[in-house]
Amino acid sequence: MLKRFVNGTSRAVSEILTGDETWKYHYDPETKRRSKEWVEEGGLPPTKVQRIRSAGKQMWAIFFKRSGFIEGIALEDRNIVTADWYTTVSLPKVFSAIEKQREKSSVRGILLHHDNASSYTALRTREFLENYWIGTLPHPPYSPDLAPCDFWLFPKLKDQRRGRRIISNEELTGTLFLAIEEIPKEEWKMRFDTWFKRMKRCIECQGECFEKM
Repeated sequence: MLKRFVNGTSRAVSEILTGDETWKYHYDPETKRRSKEWVEEGGLPPTKVQRIRSAGKQMWAIFFKRSGFIEGIALEDRNIVTADWYTTVSLPKVFSAIEKQREKSSVRGILLHHDNASSYTALRTREFLENYWIGTLPHPPYSPDLAPCDFWLFPKLKDQRRGRRIISNEELTGTLFLAIEEIPKEEWKMRFDTWFKRMKRCIECQGECFEKM
């Protein structure tokens, strides 16, 4: 990808669409770092009640481009993504959203980036994408550090909602889209640039894992 997109400087980067699925919980406890409090010298630390992640949850598929958010789709009454759902519900909604942004022009020319999950590599999915003239980009196995959803968007959305208790999936939907709307346009672009820097770093490190850049 580095060679194909000239280290991320090619105009064709704007045609890349990336996405993945993640669980969104009604309650994610604060991290130890975020819940720290200052205590005067000699004072007693405050008593803290251990809070666990809520059992209420919903899976979401989220897609975006360098220009920003494209679409988010909830998996209603589902726990896993299948090729059937991906090609009849998820991708059609995503493509429809892109067409609206392009003033109803075709999605032909879009380059889809997703990981190697069976629902993405299934014959049904490949045939569906071929019918739309959608190309796909390779993703190395077991490499969440090279997927923008995993190394940036999903952790960011989770951190924005930590410590806030949600009582329903309807409220979860509202808070999720509000958090996405609050992400500046420049940050979407910047994280795409980070993506290509990570690819380059991975090659320089000969595939060795790294935590931060």
